[in-house]
Amino acid sequence: MGQDAFMGPFTPTFCDLQWKIHVLLLGISSALKLTVPSHTIHGTEGLPLNLLVDYNFNITVSDIQIIWLFEKPPTTPKYLLTAVNESVVPDLEYKHKFTLLPPNASLLIKPLHLSDEGNYIVKINIHGNGTISASEKIQVTVDVPVTKPVIYTEPSFGVVEYMGNITLNCTVGKGTRVVYQWMKNGKPIEANTNYSSSANKNILSIVPVVKEAIGNYSCLATNPVSAMESDVIRPTIYYGPYGLTVNSDKAQKVGKVFTVDKGEAVQLYCSADSNPPTIYSWSRTADNSTHPIKYGRYLEVASEKVSLKTEEYKCRAYNNLTGKGEEIHFFVIVMPRGLEQLAQKGKYLSPLAIITGISLFLIVSMCLLVLWKRFPLHKVIQQKLHSRPETDYRKAQTISGHENALDDFGIYEFVAFPDPAGISRVSSRSVSDSDVVQGQDLNGTIYEVIQHIPEQH
Repeated sequence: MGQDAFMGPFTPTFCDLQWKIHVLLLGISSALKLTVPSHTIHGTEGLPLNLLVDYNFNITVSDIQIIWLFEKPPTTPKYLLTAVNESVVPDLEYKHKFTLLPPNASLLIKPLHLSDEGNYIVKINIHGNGTISASEKIQVTVDVPVTKPVIYTEPSFGVVEYMGNITLNCTVGKGTRVVYQWMKNGKPIEANTNYSSSANKNILSIVPVVKEAIGNYSCLATNPVSAMESDVIRPTIYYGPYGLTVNSDKAQKVGKVFTVDKGEAVQLYCSADSNPPTIYSWSRTADNSTHPIKYGRYLEVASEKVSLKTEEYKCRAYNNLTGKGEEIHFFVIVMPRGLEQLAQKGKYLSPLAIITGISLFLIVSMCLLVLWKRFPLHKVIQQKLHSRPETDYRKAQTISGHENALDDFGIYEFVAFPDPAGISRVSSRSVSDSDVVQGQDLNGTIYEVIQHIPEQH
């Protein structure tokens, strides 16, 4: 209880003391304010550097002291210069190296050297009723600007796709703290299964080499004070052939079929993606054998020289360096003149549809011809006559003069006389006057029965 009695009056006094000390420190710190734009500054070798410093105070002072120190770990700080009010006292070792114009506290460093890299400490003291101090530290780096980088390619003569690797080495003649960045077609290259780089990224490896690796490569070299990009290079990669196609200047193409109007000559040409360019060869397939035609990208086909209506051709592309080849088969169909134009006018008809229609017409014609030979016309007529109705027989009876029209049916021989005198030369088999239709011209045709169809009961 005695302890409580002792602490009771002491506690308020102790708190008041703490508060007064805090206010005093806050007032002292706010009385002098020292600031720097940046605590890290990058300088360039051979160029001057100005370390900017700003300070202000809100009390009446009689003296202002500015001190600059240089620290390069692990060594101890070195004195550079000091200024009291407007009087500057430099260290004799650095008399011509540093410049200070009080009351401005900024320090000018004349042409930088690599040895000037380190920490620069500024301290300001103001004296009034007392002395107040403030200090800041600025880290200064000194770099040599990078020169234009150069890229070396290994191997320099080119690589076959999937059969080799490419290494690109980026070097600079001068520069410190160089950071390398590889670019392809103007965009940064990200590491993937085909691209890998060294620890400092000055070497880029393409493993394995593929066609997709083709492009314009450059190297960007940077450091804190400069940036330079190399010239663009394009590594040589041999590949292909890929995507072989056949096209024509005139012939209409449907799939792998070219239609040629009879009497015209068309030019066919092969295309393939390949490096180096492929060697093209043409051949024609006939009688289950292949006949070489020529070498080269273009082939001219004249429809008159096409022995068949449809011929099969082949174009082959071959790359000597990659050892790869690709070929494509196609057909050339010669169409009668005019059908191709008709096919072009009909928006919904293709050459294949016209050819199909012609084929169907020929098939139907052959079938009708077979039926004609197998079933003669006179048999069909007899079947038609026997199936005629009774009214037709009566009409025939009135014309022929016979009571029974069936007596007039049979097979007749047609004899034509060019003049009236020819009538007298008719054989005894000639029909009587009653058998000739009245009003029949004697210069006309006389019908003679050469076979009589027996009366059917």
